[in-house]
Amino acid sequence: MSSYDLNKFKGVIIAMYACYDKDGNVSVDAVKRLARHYATIGVRGLYVGGSTGEGMLQSVAERKQVLEAVMEEVRGELTIIVHVGAPSTRDSVELSVHAESVGADAISAVPAIYYRLSPQSVEQHWQAMIDSTSLPFIIYHIPQTTGFQLSTALLSKMAAQDKVIGVKISSESTYELQQFKAAGGPDFLVLNGPDEQYLAGRSIGADGGIGGTYGVMPELFMKIEDCFLHGQMEEAREWQFRVNEIISGLLATPSLYGACKAILRLRGIDCGQPRMPLLPIHEQDMAPVALLNEKILQYIELAKA
Repeated sequence: MSSYDLNKFKGVIIAMYACYDKDGNVSVDAVKRLARHYATIGVRGLYVGGSTGEGMLQSVAERKQVLEAVMEEVRGELTIIVHVGAPSTRDSVELSVHAESVGADAISAVPAIYYRLSPQSVEQHWQAMIDSTSLPFIIYHIPQTTGFQLSTALLSKMAAQDKVIGVKISSESTYELQQFKAAGGPDFLVLNGPDEQYLAGRSIGADGGIGGTYGVMPELFMKIEDCFLHGQMEEAREWQFRVNEIISGLLATPSLYGACKAILRLRGIDCGQPRMPLLPIHEQDMAPVALLNEKILQYIELAKA
């Protein structure tokens, strides 16, 4: 039995977008507006500084600045998980200590990137973060970007620690998700990563999900979650299909994160453009993005009906 309150990490958690001003610098005001927007909608929490949050493209100082803005705006209202993974263990530990100092609920990290690391190296990298704070730790498994394949043996070893409460799994295998859940045990959290299979993940054992496209349609993921919890599986599938229709449209644009930010901009929340090398969305790209926004808003109204 975990000594941490695991319920606060279950359900729909938005991977928060990076927010920049017109010069490409972190916009504290935009971060706060976006965090407030999500708090008003009623999601479970925010995952700050991950892939969607462009954490790997920001300096340590910028990542601290973003988190401080989030905590100033919604501390105590939303569960805040902070991605502290960085290329170096030293920076990861610094970010971990900072996350605890500002009152975050948990830390999370990918393996160090670029170098092809052994399981022993990744274990020590994660352990340094775990040992640096009293916060619970959530492993972030995304092998398609890190090149590291987390084994059930290493997961089981890490999960034996009380502080290691779960794993965010962004590989596309629901079999792997189920195996991780079995390896971690009944009190070990498994959070679904691929947005297009939220329902599949929940159906096979995930306790919730963390995703980037949630940010433009959290109401639709909350609808899937509500249907799932009430055993309305056919309706849940219909909502997942609508979500996947939107995701397909977003993926057809030049920039997934750029399109998501453009949609928010159409709704009055300007988060700027993604940071290069992530591509921006230009004016000539906006017509299909605007149509996607209209369709999302229609589906949100339908979900509320």
